[in-house]
Parts: sequence; C-alpha cells; structure tokens
Amino acid sequence: MSDDALAPRRAAVDLTRGVLGRGQPLAMQVAAHDGPLSDLPPSGRAFAQRSSLAVLRHLSRIDCLIARFASRHPSEPAYTILRHAIAELRFLAIPPHAAVNSAVRLARGHRKARNHAGFVNAIGRRVAALAPEDWADCPEAELPADFRNRLCDAWGTRAVAAIESIQCSDTPPLDLSLRNPDSSQKWIAELGAELLPTGSLRCRGPGQISHLPGYDEGAWWVQDAAAALPVRLLGDLRGRRVLDLCAAPGGKTLQLAAAGAMVTAVDSSEPRLARVSDNLARTGLAAEVVAADALDWAPSIPYDAILIDAPCSATGTMRRHPDLPHLFAGRDVAALVDLQARMLRRAWDWLAPGGKLVFSTCSLLPEEGEDQARRFLVEVPMARRQPTAAGSLGVAGEWLTREGDLRTRPDYWAERGGLDGFFAACFEKPASIA
Repeated sequence: MSDDALAPRRAAVDLTRGVLGRGQPLAMQVAAHDGPLSDLPPSGRAFAQRSSLAVLRHLSRIDCLIARFASRHPSEPAYTILRHAIAELRFLAIPPHAAVNSAVRLARGHRKARNHAGFVNAIGRRVAALAPEDWADCPEAELPADFRNRLCDAWGTRAVAAIESIQCSDTPPLDLSLRNPDSSQKWIAELGAELLPTGSLRCRGPGQISHLPGYDEGAWWVQDAAAALPVRLLGDLRGRRVLDLCAAPGGKTLQLAAAGAMVTAVDSSEPRLARVSDNLARTGLAAEVVAADALDWAPSIPYDAILIDAPCSATGTMRRHPDLPHLFAGRDVAALVDLQARMLRRAWDWLAPGGKLVFSTCSLLPEEGEDQARRFLVEVPMARRQPTAAGSLGVAGEWLTREGDLRTRPDYWAERGGLDGFFAACFEKPASIA
C-alpha cells in the first residue's frame, strides 16, 4: 500500500482527534482550507469523512470491543488509529488485511504511535477474526454520558434508547424539498424516492448529490423532512411579505419563495448567504438577501409573516452530525437561550397586525424549544399561539406538544430512517391592537 493510499486514513484519524481531543466540529475541519482534507482528491475526502463519521457514530461500541481484548489502551494517536481500523472492519466493509495493515503502517509512521504499532496489530487482528455473532454480542452504541443524561431528563430513558438506536444505524437517508410539489410523481420515478406523508421526498443511497436528476435544473433542494415543516405552519403565503431570519443555508428561504412569498432573507454570515444566493440561482427562485445581524438590523415596514430559525445547540441534527454529542460535554446553552429570546422579542415588533411568526430550533433541549415558547407567551401576552392539529401537514399526533407546538425527535419514523429533532411554535399578532 502506497503512502498516497494511506493519506485518506491519516486524514480520517486527524478529523476524529480534532473532534474528541480539540473540540473542533467536523464540518469546520472539513471546510478549512488548511484542514486534514485540504490535499486529498474527492474520493479520498469522501473516504476520510465516512470513516470519521463511523467512528464517532459507534464510538462506545468500538471502545467496548477494544476493552474486550485489552486491559489497557495505548496513548494517542495510536488508540484512534485502532478505532478507525475497527470501524473499517465492522462498518465500512473493508477487507481485514487492508484495514489492519494500513492501521499498523499509520502507527509505525507516526512519531507518537510507532511504539504501539504491535499493539494495534494484535488487537486489530483479534477483532478481525471475530465471527458475526461475536459482533452482535456488543451492546448498542451509547451517547456520551453528559449529553445522554440531559436527554433522559427531557424525554426519558426509553425515548433516549430509541434515539441511540437511530443514531448508530446506517447513514441517514437524503430528504429533498420540491420547487413544485405537484411534480412529485415525476421525481419519485426518476430518483427512486419515497414520498413522505409531510410532502418531502426521501432517497436512500443517492450517491453524489450534484449528479442526481433534477439538480442542474433546480427542481429540488436538500432539506430534512423535519426542517421543512416550520415554513408550512405559516399557511398560505402567496403574495405575502415574509422575513426569513437566520436564513442560511437557505432551505427555508427556497420554501418561502416557492410558496409565492416576497422573501427577505437575513443572516449574519456572508459566506453562508453565498450558498443561499447560489441555490436561489440554481432553482430560479427570487429573494432579497441581506447580510446583517438581526439584533442590529431593522426593516423599514412590517412583514406579514416572519420565520426565525434561531441559532441553537443543533442537537436535533446529530443523526447527520454524530460529532455533536461528543462536543456537548459541559456546554452551557444559556447564552443561546438568551439570544433566542432577544431575537424573538425583536422580531415580534416587525410583525404586522394579523401576521404570523414561527419560532423554530433544531434542538432536542426543551430550554431551546418548549420552555422558550412558554416564556415568550408570558412576556408578550398579546401573542396568540396557533396550535397545529394532529394529522394536518402530514404530522403525526405524537409530534405535537400538549399546546399544539411541533416537536420532532430522531427516533420518530424510525422504520423510515428517522428525522431531525425540531421544535416550532406559531404565534399570531391580533389584527387590531388596542
């Protein structure tokens, strides 16, 4: 095996160590111009990401296997090299000789790991020799303890066990939102997709997204089925002036524009807004794009509807981003909760009488969802909650809180591959204000 063939594996180990050792989100490392993937070809980048995702998704199970054969484990980076060898064997279907031999070569070539190359070889070979039933004896992967305890407090141990089962399953399917929902049958056939009850299309094993039918003509965009629901709480938007706050990466902006709204998309990140503009151009949709901080910016006239997809812990997206639970330890979300409350109060003043405001977060933490909505209603007593009825929008009854707000979790639709965790509440401003 050439040194070039080892480069993607070396990069994968660096990605994982960046998450677990330095607290660096995977997406940030992948996007960095001087990051672990910067010198790799597309195929190498894809392999490195897939390998790191497998290790992070199944970390506790992998460590359990290592502990079965070793009373100790080597220091870094040899330990993570061994973790990747096991992930290749078990979850990436790499032949044993390739997975183990490459791990040994990586260890030998690293100044801090070469003394543990024999250990990596011995444990790797023992794991490679396991029969399928021996793999089955390993417990399901568990979320990191601090994060798991927070979720148990919110949803109970049974729900968290179901979330963990989804979390350690295969790579999640790809969900698409259509520019023209009436064309769903055409794209179901061309993409081999499933039409979900909520209207999204779900594809399994789609390959490279930009090569899929309909991409170049802008017939659809990638958007998790749960992320597509908050916009739909606003109802008929044809001809309405709508503000999309914290708009990037733009899935909801595209939804609003496709629904016939006159959209203003505001976000503080110019690079992320560039993606919004690119997707608007690809789909042939139109929106005013504004780079500004929502706490400093203000519109000239009120809006008929406002969507706030507020900054949050993003814990609801962990089935697609398995690094997030490992970055959560000791994290205090109080600053995010305060920011959300300030944005919600500020946006309320920009809403025209009779207008609707939807507040949403991709978080599993009640303080960023249910608690935030209750706090807002206390602080703004004129606001009227607009509950969602079970069965409407294709939403199951278990996806709604007692008050009628939307609450999804990764374990919902488990038989279909799950969906992201989202909270969304809709508030209406009275048509006449005394």
